Amino acid sequence: MANTKCECGHQNHAGTVLCESCGKPLFDNDGTSPLEMRYDGVARRSQKANPTAIDRVWNFFSSVKVAIYLILATLVGAMLGTIYPQEDTFLNIDPAQYYKETYGWTGELYYRLGLSDTYGSWWFVTLLVMIGTSLVICSLDRVLPLYRALSKQQIRKHLSFIRRQRVVYSGALPAGTADEWMAAAAEKLKKQGYRVHTDGTALLAEKNRFSRWGPYINHIGLIIFLLAVLMRGLPGWKLDQYIGFLEGEPVPIPETNYYLKNEQFNVTFYSEDEMSESFRQKGQIVPKLYETRAVLYECVSDCANPDKEPQLKELTRQTITVNHPLNYKGLLAYQFDYAQTPKLISVSPKLRNKQTGQAFGPFTLKMKNPAGEYEAGPYKLKLKEYFPDFSLSDKGTPITVSNEPNAPAFVFSITGPDLPPEGIVYLYFPREIDKEKYRQDDINGAVAGGWDISVDSMDDVEIANFTSYLNIRKDKALPYIFTGAAIFLIGVVMGVYWQHRRIWLRIDDGDQLSLGAHTNKNWYGLRKEVAAMLQRTGIDVDPKQLANEVKQA
Repeated sequence: MANTKCECGHQNHAGTVLCESCGKPLFDNDGTSPLEMRYDGVARRSQKANPTAIDRVWNFFSSVKVAIYLILATLVGAMLGTIYPQEDTFLNIDPAQYYKETYGWTGELYYRLGLSDTYGSWWFVTLLVMIGTSLVICSLDRVLPLYRALSKQQIRKHLSFIRRQRVVYSGALPAGTADEWMAAAAEKLKKQGYRVHTDGTALLAEKNRFSRWGPYINHIGLIIFLLAVLMRGLPGWKLDQYIGFLEGEPVPIPETNYYLKNEQFNVTFYSEDEMSESFRQKGQIVPKLYETRAVLYECVSDCANPDKEPQLKELTRQTITVNHPLNYKGLLAYQFDYAQTPKLISVSPKLRNKQTGQAFGPFTLKMKNPAGEYEAGPYKLKLKEYFPDFSLSDKGTPITVSNEPNAPAFVFSITGPDLPPEGIVYLYFPREIDKEKYRQDDINGAVAGGWDISVDSMDDVEIANFTSYLNIRKDKALPYIFTGAAIFLIGVVMGVYWQHRRIWLRIDDGDQLSLGAHTNKNWYGLRKEVAAMLQRTGIDVDPKQLANEVKQA
């Protein structure tokens, strides 16, 4: 390994190009072309001569070329995800069938390749993690050495360092002493916004150093942005689901402790006079306004107990219309569709003695999550079996086809006066169509012929006519996404609007001036400032003469 100790006596880190103290090039001493001032020539960890396994990983992620490839791969993946709609944009569909039936073989291939869930796929998340890792390592690999170099700048620089800058001047001082000229030059530079430091006949003027941190502020913003995007995959951080809410029934909102109840759904249609001629000719019925009178609850107990009804606490009430969602502490419920789907919610039947005509009750029987026991006067009804969607198997045994109460059936054990000690068993169908289809009276006639469970009128029946479809959204990561974007923009402004400018000069032999200047952008502006300072101190020079464009042979 080459020795990195400078002739000034400073021992530099391995990989250093310019002496950290005097700025003298440690290699290429005979060169005349402008110096490479990236990171002020300091050593970086990625330049280690004998890298270990950890260093090799560090070198991989610290490469800007690798970062660009990762970004391009992510962009390509993101574009592939826009070819067809993603799975999470649909409600109650089988994606395997949907893509095949809607888009043919290309849709089926799209689904089999996993592109229908691109943004939640393991490979897309891995790319985001790798980009974030690259941003962190790229920043640390460069910002720490740069900070060390800029925070320990020496005022008196080596002549080769000064004369090999891209903006240079060499010549004799005008009449007067070196101290007088140095004081005048320092005063002019201060008026131009520079912070001036002197060491005898050497001077360092610097301004807008903070702009050098602009790219790294960008990186911090991007890292926060990526972390926020990745946190959306954590449970409870992001919710974006389409849920149907039947009237009169609180429905749990997934991944939260909330329940939402569609208390009443209203829809208003355009009259024929309000519709255009084309709509009237087609005979279409167009909704003018549809709204959901919603009540949001919080579950306070028995939330996860399937045998008990959850205890709910009302939080807020709001009417939801299109573009006017329910909003509660970041939870949003948007109205996006509805369906007229009459469904039985509950009935309030009575227990009747057919022989005496005496009725007992009523008692409220819910179609979803029914209670285990009921009382009708002196009689007790214990729910032995519940079939939400009643049907008969091939062997003739009762089964339920689904968990939705499409054809509810209840098997009660009834005990009380004038009944056997073990009670009687009664099969009850709330819907008349199911009573006739499965011959309720015939079944009960054999075991409970003298008893009946029925309602007196439709006033004892609660029916929901509409299902309101709401888009439930919650995004805890959104504030962090906005914060990361804001920090990124601050870094962009810092790096674009301001430039880090430095001027080094030294006077040798009493009247020989050597000046070098550097900036990270806008060289014309720097040359103009240096020329203005020289002209005001008695040295007439054109800004173009300050450009050092000599190329190394």
